Amino acid sequence: MDKTARLVFNDKGVQGQFRTPIREIIAVRPDHSETTETIHKENGCKFKLDVQQIMFSKGNLEEKRKLLKPHSIRSGETIVDMFAGIGYFSIPIAVHCSPKKIISIELNPVSYQYLCENCRLNHAEAIIEPINGDCQIVTPKNIADRVLMGYVGTTHDYLKTAVDTLKKKGGILHYHETVPEKLYPNRPIERIQQVAEQCGRTAAVLETRKIKKYSPGVYHVVVDAEIK
Repeated sequence: MDKTARLVFNDKGVQGQFRTPIREIIAVRPDHSETTETIHKENGCKFKLDVQQIMFSKGNLEEKRKLLKPHSIRSGETIVDMFAGIGYFSIPIAVHCSPKKIISIELNPVSYQYLCENCRLNHAEAIIEPINGDCQIVTPKNIADRVLMGYVGTTHDYLKTAVDTLKKKGGILHYHETVPEKLYPNRPIERIQQVAEQCGRTAAVLETRKIKKYSPGVYHVVVDAEIK
């Protein structure tokens, strides 16, 4: 057992709508309790979570770093983070950039509690407004300079909501999707363009990229698009 670890788990995957981890404790340091709550540190930010209740994906680390690069996010932006989780994107942006406001929406009540806790841990309460609810219902309209859609599976079902939350003058959409390799990049691009057209708007693709392999022949990808 690693001397720096107090618990070792057997990871058996995830289950359910909230992708709840299935993890079995298989080793405990004698001088430590079996509490499964921890604080993960990354990019100068703190993320508190219970590893038996919440999945923490390191696969988005490079994507977070990309958003934090100089000039990626302009000072004074209003950002809506759909599917915010425990603050994977919201917290680093609040800490390292200078947004006016971040509205962070999360449906899972457990993740939402940690989102609120992480806002306090990172002194971001004045910037981040956490909302517990369904993005289809609670996402505000026409207020955002930028919308983050850091979720995969049924993300395309929320595209109209995301487009509607951007300001009428336009904004940037960061759209995540799982895509069979043979359909990349056409399918996610076409989905964005079709929804933009339905909303009476236009979509210009800025960049497409693969984040990681999701399953055999399927990739987690991101499309950055400017909506006007």
